[in-house]
Amino acid sequence: MTERVILSNDLLLSEVALMLSEGCTVTLLAKGSSMFPFIIGGCDRVVLQKTDCIQVGDIVLAYLTGRSYVLHRIYRIADDDIILMGDGNVSEIERCRRENICGKVLRIMHSGKHIECSSLKERCKVRIWMALLPFRKYILGVCRYWYK
Repeated sequence: MTERVILSNDLLLSEVALMLSEGCTVTLLAKGSSMFPFIIGGCDRVVLQKTDCIQVGDIVLAYLTGRSYVLHRIYRIADDDIILMGDGNVSEIERCRRENICGKVLRIMHSGKHIECSSLKERCKVRIWMALLPFRKYILGVCRYWYK
């Protein structure tokens, strides 16, 4: 029988960040609801890899100085300043520096399917979702109702 071990996010993600910095590709089971509906916590897995090539719309693992790690989407890049926001959030943003980006999500594994984050279809869905920010509160309400 396989025993399940649950670690605190900070402990686990600091080790993940170290592995990413060493060039490893890491697969994680997502937790929480901040990336819903694109990533479903407790169900979906994400595949992360270190990269220097990031752009608006990418999902990244970032260290927020003095706080913790988050897996959120890039909403704005201004030189070395990065603005992040979870897809399931309606107003809360985080800020970090480019050097605090530990890795980028390459693919999401959802219900046996591998969703390539760099695919044209996925990038289009992301652009539409980001443009719908003013209506997100209502859309999320409907999505959460359907997902129950």
